[in-house]
Amino acid sequence: MIEKEDLMVQPENVEQEEEITNNQYSEEKEQTQDPLSEEKSTETAEETVECEESAPVDNLTKVENELKALNDKHLRLIAEYDNYRKRTLKEKLDMSKTAGEKIFTDILPLIDDFERALQHIEKSIDLKAVKDGIELIYNKFINFLLQHGVKEVETTTKEFDAEIYEAVAKVPAPSAEMKNKIMDCVEKGYMLDDKVIRYPKVVVGE
Repeated sequence: MIEKEDLMVQPENVEQEEEITNNQYSEEKEQTQDPLSEEKSTETAEETVECEESAPVDNLTKVENELKALNDKHLRLIAEYDNYRKRTLKEKLDMSKTAGEKIFTDILPLIDDFERALQHIEKSIDLKAVKDGIELIYNKFINFLLQHGVKEVETTTKEFDAEIYEAVAKVPAPSAEMKNKIMDCVEKGYMLDDKVIRYPKVVVGE
């Protein structure tokens, strides 16, 4: 009986031994695979770190490129403005020279008239002709001034305005209507367009 029981127990031991063997094989297989898995995990981690490290570098490079582009644009704008300023200044100087040249060119005929008048004064005995000649030159000179925007400031019976006139004296007004009005002009004044270039000196009634 004992032998039979022993025979019946043996299969169970065999199964247990097979299970142990299988477990050992699985453990050995896992141990064999673990280094590879660890190596792959390490590589993945390193790649992640490299990506994280390269991202700030890429952003820094992008910012540097943008800053360089803005700096270049700024320098170009400065150069363009400097060229524009120089060109404008040159044009203004040329315009001033041209304007001055035109004025002097227009005034030369008046000088010629004065020279001819001086020559005739020495020889002429007709005072009226001399007077007419001087008046002609004077009128031509007034027209010359008008052509260049210069005109006389009116003073006769005008209300006194300190922005336009210069009072050199005050006299009693002959009537109430003449109070604070210009009684006489001692020296004429002139305007260039709308700007007073010489203030007329006047006597004001009070």
